[in-house]
Amino acid sequence: MDVREWASGIRLSAFSVIMLSLVVLGAWVLVPTLGTFIDQRQKIAALEQSIQVSEDEITALEKERERWDDPAYITTQARERLYYVKPGEVVYLIDNDLDPAALPQQQGPVSDTLEETPSDWMPQLLRTLTSAGLSDTAAVAP
Repeated sequence: MDVREWASGIRLSAFSVIMLSLVVLGAWVLVPTLGTFIDQRQKIAALEQSIQVSEDEITALEKERERWDDPAYITTQARERLYYVKPGEVVYLIDNDLDPAALPQQQGPVSDTLEETPSDWMPQLLRTLTSAGLSDTAAVAP
C-alpha cells in the first residue's frame, strides 16, 4: 500500500516530462560518444607507450653506434669475433675445452651376435631421436 500511495502522490507536469525526456535523450546521445572518447584515450596511451619503447631502442642503437666509432672497440670486436691478430702474435685456439663430464660416454665395440630386445622398439627409437636432437655436444669419432 505504501508504494501506491507514493505513486499516487507523484504529479508530472509537462515541464517535468520534457526535462526528463531531454535528460534521457542527452544520455542516449552522450553514452556512445563517451565510449568513443575512452577508446581513443586508450589508443593514445598505447601509442605513447609504443613511442617511448621506440625512443629507448633509438637511444640504445645510438649508444651502440658511438661505441663503434671508437677504434679500440672495433679492434676488440675484430679480435673476439673474427679471431684477428696483430702481426707477430701467436694465437692458440682450443678445439675441445669442454668438461669431460659434459662429453657423452664412449661406446663399446659392436657385438657380432644378434640380441632380441624385450621392449617395443618404437618408443626407444623416439627417445633416441629426441635425445640426439636435444644434445648439446656431439660425440667425437675415435
